[in-house]
Amino acid sequence: QVQLVESGGGLVQPGGSLRLSCAASGITFSMYAMGWYRQAPGKQRELVAVISTAGSTNSADSVKGRFTISRDNAKNTVFLQMNSLKPEDTALYYCNADWMGWGRNAYWGQGTQVTVSS
Repeated sequence: QVQLVESGGGLVQPGGSLRLSCAASGITFSMYAMGWYRQAPGKQRELVAVISTAGSTNSADSVKGRFTISRDNAKNTVFLQMNSLKPEDTALYYCNADWMGWGRNAYWGQGTQVTVSS
């Protein structure tokens, strides 16, 4: 079965850093575009960052220069390095796997909570 398991969330002070990880199993990882999305209470789910099968990346304007998405195909894992965290980054962060980046046959993890507060 396909499984995406996020980890690394937690409580951090403004200006701090966290690294989220998403470990995938049950898929040919290298054939999937991977992404991070987030959803805050009362808000719509939004794209944070994506990385293609070829390693190209894109990220939301709100996180550019602060967050970096990367992948390690040998470990079937995608990462989100989050620096200079702000309270508005507080959300449940989800990992997504999308076959060839086609927007179908996508899988989702259960989410990991990130809370940025002093």
